[in-house]
Amino acid sequence: MFNKLEALKTFCICADTLQFKETAHRMAVSPPVVTRTIAELEDHLGEALFQRNTRQVKLTAFGEQFLPQAQQLLEESERLFAPAQRRHAEEMSGLVRIAVPILPDNDVVLAELIPALSAYPNLILDWRVDSVRQNVVESQIDLGIRIGNPTDNRLIIRRVGTVGEKIVAAPSLIERVGLPKDIQALQQYFPLCGSVDANTGRLWSWYINEQLQFTPRQPAFIAADMYSGLQATRSGLVFSHQLDWLCDPYLATGDLVEIFAEIPKMRWPIYVYRPQQTVTPTRVKVVFDILVDILMRRYYSGENSITLSR
Repeated sequence: MFNKLEALKTFCICADTLQFKETAHRMAVSPPVVTRTIAELEDHLGEALFQRNTRQVKLTAFGEQFLPQAQQLLEESERLFAPAQRRHAEEMSGLVRIAVPILPDNDVVLAELIPALSAYPNLILDWRVDSVRQNVVESQIDLGIRIGNPTDNRLIIRRVGTVGEKIVAAPSLIERVGLPKDIQALQQYFPLCGSVDANTGRLWSWYINEQLQFTPRQPAFIAADMYSGLQATRSGLVFSHQLDWLCDPYLATGDLVEIFAEIPKMRWPIYVYRPQQTVTPTRVKVVFDILVDILMRRYYSGENSITLSR
């Protein structure tokens, strides 16, 4: 039976060597086999591929036109029938762009993610830490981490945990100005920290729960990042509304004190997302799953982890 792929391979090697004997040597067959295969291919195509005489072999005009098509078909067939391990290695090559907010554990998460991807040396991570929420399409984001209630139904989302916020102050500030009797007093009469929303340029509201939220009107300190606000709070300058990840270690040591702990607080979902696409590259799916696993081990606290959007 005429093997078309084998015939194309023979033709391409012969076009490279322009010697039937050398072609036979490379393919580990006898020269008559090469001669017969080329003749069968020419008969099948109805065109001569080589001009041959006792001194030389050269491609015909048809052979020159046919060669790039044959080479492309062979390359595609080799990819199609490549071993699974090789195909996976090829699929895991390329860039994965990840958008990450400024979080206390970013360095630790990245320190876990990089070794987990060590089996893929041709994978390139573009790790973008920014307080500005990236436009997924315009910035060509492959996946990312966000905090808050998802609003974009174009994203595939995996919830990995929750985070809360606490109102805190340094003991030195409390000793100097006392404790507010309620939230309204805190808002009106006590020095507060204002945090700038990098997406809007305005101050974030202190969103304590569904019924209770306010924006500091005359903050005594304004910060564009959570770490500066934390430092101003630890220094005894202001009361602030901080992520529990950030302030819990200082509450444990007594450097900070929580006030209004009895008031119910919002807990915000933490989720990993990637855009919905007709075809998502394997490398993006793999990094997505590994990042979900890392974050769930760090932040999952027993709540049901669900896919919020499909």
